[in-house]
Amino acid sequence: MRLFSFLLFAAALVVSSWWLWNNNPQVRELVEHYIENGEIITLEARYTADQIMDANRKNLLSDDSKNFKDPELKFHPYLMMYVKYTQPDRSTREGVILWSMVDGEMVIDTQNWEKTHGFEDAILAGADQSDYRILNMLAKSKGKMTIDQLQKELHVETDTLTPWLESLRAKHLIVLKGTDVQLHFQNPKILVLPETKFKQWLVTKPYNHAQRVANKYSKSQIERNAKAAFGPDFMVKSSSEVYLPVYSIEVQNPDGSVLTSFWNALNGRRITPKYFANDNS
Repeated sequence: MRLFSFLLFAAALVVSSWWLWNNNPQVRELVEHYIENGEIITLEARYTADQIMDANRKNLLSDDSKNFKDPELKFHPYLMMYVKYTQPDRSTREGVILWSMVDGEMVIDTQNWEKTHGFEDAILAGADQSDYRILNMLAKSKGKMTIDQLQKELHVETDTLTPWLESLRAKHLIVLKGTDVQLHFQNPKILVLPETKFKQWLVTKPYNHAQRVANKYSKSQIERNAKAAFGPDFMVKSSSEVYLPVYSIEVQNPDGSVLTSFWNALNGRRITPKYFANDNS
């Protein structure tokens, strides 16, 4: 009888907890708050929001009628991959890659935060190694080649190349104009070494969930794209999420409107709006 009473009590507790979780958002938010709040690994900020505002005061506040609102700190997710690959001389090299989980592009240099352009399109299209054989060949030729040139460089027959090109066109990664084939990216930058020039320190930092920008691209999507892009000798040895600290700086205009700009805390430079198109945290 005691066992039956205990099981009945346990079942009632589970049901009531389930009901409370699904029908009381305040309880759910409180639990999520304690789960999500903690520490993250982030690149160490070299600039404060005040330093950035002081350095750019003249540009941001064009006259005395405008004023700064309180800045906000956000953390943008990157996948840090420890990799090995072969160089043009076939020697093996090991390094680190930082890849944005928000805009789908790889960081080339953390000093100036130079990034690739075109990898996001390839991720969205699900580009594979065969696709990248053509994309990389086009990139080597400044983004444009004839079909005959591609066929000779790739050492394939027309019957093989034609469906590859049609597939790439359907994925909106190339444009076919007569006998010409060209990359379908504006200012493409995909022909890069699989390594980020990395000079910054990593630190642990407390944060709350509201400060963390949501991922648009997953770890598996990025790793799969990197393996396709950099060839069969490329290997991801391990990977982990790290975060870039970014300041959101708002300027209050006299008419009540607000101008928002975003600034990289590592180099103090303004970041283009595209980077934040998916900031839905």
